[in-house]
Amino acid sequence: DNLREGAEQKVVFITGRVHPGETPSSFVCQGIIDFLVSQHPIARVLREYLVFKIAPMLNPDGVYLGNYRCSLMGFDLNRHWLDPSPWVHPTLHGVKQLIVQMYNDPKTFFFYIDIHAHSTMMNGFIFFNIFEDEERFQRQAIFPFFLCQNAEDFSYSSTSFNRDAVKAGTGRRFLGGLLDHTSYCYTLEVSFYSYIISGTTAAVPYTEEAYMKLGRNVARTFLDYYRLNPMVEKVAIPMPRLRNKEIEVQRRKEKSPPYKHPLLRGPASNYPNGKGDKKSSVNHKDPSTPF
Repeated sequence: DNLREGAEQKVVFITGRVHPGETPSSFVCQGIIDFLVSQHPIARVLREYLVFKIAPMLNPDGVYLGNYRCSLMGFDLNRHWLDPSPWVHPTLHGVKQLIVQMYNDPKTFFFYIDIHAHSTMMNGFIFFNIFEDEERFQRQAIFPFFLCQNAEDFSYSSTSFNRDAVKAGTGRRFLGGLLDHTSYCYTLEVSFYSYIISGTTAAVPYTEEAYMKLGRNVARTFLDYYRLNPMVEKVAIPMPRLRNKEIEVQRRKEKSPPYKHPLLRGPASNYPNGKGDKKSSVNHKDPSTPF
């Protein structure tokens, strides 16, 4: 319904790999995509109520050449969002045009994440913008807070605001100045190396699967952020077709207590009290599903 012409759209725009050497960002983005297109109840709710636009690789030429930070022509693309050239920075130019076109629709509300990898810090964390409007500034902390509840490798304490002059041409800074107060722009960083789980001191090395798990948890966090938790209960979980012997076994189990889906524990809505001590109402630990 939200794809119909004239319908109100909550758009989540995700970009990655603008710096070709930051390979972890591709695995995080892959985790997001794999989860969103799955038949997981949360993924089905997210597809029903939100619109996702994903550009998983903004610097394909640099990736192909094995560059660490630059494009084919030697540019750091994440410093040229202000005025990208269709010839020199074609991917940036195309994505920026699409975002501006969608933003001009008054019924579109934006949420933007640019995924990166960090060479010195540990865990996953977020950079967000500084605004003079104190309420808008504080509202930005909601998404990182929820993500911290859902992902054990995400560090809320490392999340910070940033307004350095050298960052002026980044996607987060440019779009933060372009979009209105209903939109939020973030840079999601994840360590090249390892993470420390809260309450422990041992560093856990990141693996490809761990990066993709963070991506899945990023996707799940939109359920909390947009308060769609009650909608999960309304999603019918398809039952597999049973063979004759399985049907007989199923009948014998009819008197057993009904099975409760592990993702539907607790009340439908459970939002934080500001002390950071409550978990999301949805159990975001990975179920034994083929992700």
